[in-house]
Amino acid sequence: MRTTIDKRIQSALSAEYIEQPCSTIDKTIRQLDEYFANQREQFDLPLLMLGTDFQQTVWKTLLTIPYGSTNSYLELANNVGNEKAVRAVATANGANAMSIVIPCHRVIGSGGELTGYAGGLPAKKRLLALEQDLSNKHC
Repeated sequence: MRTTIDKRIQSALSAEYIEQPCSTIDKTIRQLDEYFANQREQFDLPLLMLGTDFQQTVWKTLLTIPYGSTNSYLELANNVGNEKAVRAVATANGANAMSIVIPCHRVIGSGGELTGYAGGLPAKKRLLALEQDLSNKHC
């Protein structure tokens, strides 16, 4: 999905990417490394969320799901104020260009099953297991 997301971002910003050193990218890499080493639960990065107002609301709500926890799509729809918007919430979740940083992997099916993840269900399962392992150490 990288190409599709890149095109959407470049179009929204009326810009092209230039590859060069960048302190924000360096900080992101450092924080992702810390996350995968079980040394970071929250990201402290400047975020520019490019999407519709509804998508941005969903993405901001994703940021409120605690590390090591999950919400169902129905819970997420309720949290954005429209329990009937489960499909729209799922679509917005899938359009999230900053997965992991904006933790869309923490959203699961109402029955607890793993559903939809742009990075693939095996990656979603590993991310949830990583977070569960660290959150269990806090108990």
